Amino acid sequence: MSKSTEKLAALALRRKGESIKDIAKKLQVSSGSVSLWCQSITLTKKQEAILRAKQTTAGQHGRQMGADMNKAKRMTALLVAEQQAGVDVQAITTRELFFLGLGIYWGEGVKSRSGQATVVNSDPRILKIAIKWFVECLGVTQSEFRPYVYISTQHREREDVIMNYWSTTLSLPRSQFKNPMYVPHQSKQTYANHETYYGVVALRVAKSTNLKYRILALLQAISKRLE
Repeated sequence: MSKSTEKLAALALRRKGESIKDIAKKLQVSSGSVSLWCQSITLTKKQEAILRAKQTTAGQHGRQMGADMNKAKRMTALLVAEQQAGVDVQAITTRELFFLGLGIYWGEGVKSRSGQATVVNSDPRILKIAIKWFVECLGVTQSEFRPYVYISTQHREREDVIMNYWSTTLSLPRSQFKNPMYVPHQSKQTYANHETYYGVVALRVAKSTNLKYRILALLQAISKRLE
C-alpha cells in the first residue's frame, strides 16, 4: 500500500472516530505518521467520549492483567518459600524449643521485676508455642496457667464465645481463666472483623516470680553472649 493510499485510509478511519493508535495498528504504520496525516481532523464530542470510554476500559483491563500477574508471582513465591521451609525446618528439638521460647518471651513477655511470668499476645500460634515451652522446657504444669483475656467493651455480648474459643484453642479448662478484663472502646464503629475478634490473652503462670527471674537472667545471658 502506497503512502498516499495509507494516508487516505487513515483519514477515513479517523473521521469515523478511530484512535491514532488503532489506525496505526490496522494500517501497520507508525503512530507518528497517522498523527501527522490526521492533524486537520477534529473529532466530534460523541467520538471523543467513545474513545475516552475505550481508553478507560483498556486501562482497567491492563490494570487487572497486571494485578493478576502480580498475584500469580506472589503465589509462586509463597509456594517456593513453603517448600524451602519444609526443607529448612525439620523436627524441633527440645533445645531449639528452649531458645524459640526465650525469643518469644523476649518480644512478648512481661519483663518488669514485679508480677508473674506472662506472655501476652492475640496470635493463638504464639500462645500455644509458649505453653509448650513453659511445660517442656521450664517444668510448668498445665494446671499452673492462669490466663487473662482482654476484650474490648464492644464485644461484651460475645464474652462466652471468646472465652470458650481460647479455652478450646489453648487446651486449657475455662475454670483456669480469670474473669475477662474489659478495655474501653470509644468509637461506635463496628469493624469488619467483629465476629472473628477474640481479644488479647495474657498467658500467666501462677506463683512464678522466681521463674520469671530465671527467664530474665537467661535473656540477659544471651544478650551478653551476643555483644
